[in-house]
Amino acid sequence: MNAENTIPSNTFNGQPKKFVTWLFVLSSLMCFAGLTSAYIVRKAEGNWKIFDLPQTFYYTTALIILSSITLHISLTNTKKGQVAKQKNFLILTILLGLGFLIGQYIAWKELVANGIFFSGNPAESFLYVISGFHAFHIIAGLLLLLYALAGTSSKINQTKNIFRMEISAIFWHFIDILWIYLFVFLLINR
Repeated sequence: MNAENTIPSNTFNGQPKKFVTWLFVLSSLMCFAGLTSAYIVRKAEGNWKIFDLPQTFYYTTALIILSSITLHISLTNTKKGQVAKQKNFLILTILLGLGFLIGQYIAWKELVANGIFFSGNPAESFLYVISGFHAFHIIAGLLLLLYALAGTSSKINQTKNIFRMEISAIFWHFIDILWIYLFVFLLINR
């Protein structure tokens, strides 16, 4: 075997995992495109209840935007080798993500208090499905962030640390942008 074609055993290649992350992002994007398309088609059929979105959605939107900013700062510090700052901003990102989830739960409680139920009118059901499916993605993103946080405490090399952060950032920024799209979509298409 030619020595030029062999890869040293200590070399880390995260490209296959990064490719899988992008595939997951694209498949999730297609699922949400299908949901929002179905929303529009079903709304056109009539029997559509119009109601205000919970005010908490505005606050959760601010939280998710802030979390993307803190994650970007964390990633920047990771690339500079400043692990303490990386860790602090990563913890802040996780807390903001948890705040988003708690806010979504509060928003669902507001909906119920206003007589808007999952099994009610199709407009109501779509709101719960869309926001619930997004909450599932937030949970997956938080797990990735916790995985990246674990890398700050262990003695992994800098290449793997950066890789964990990049994978987390790809997915987290996606679900941030996705929520902004969904929130604006729901505001416009009530």
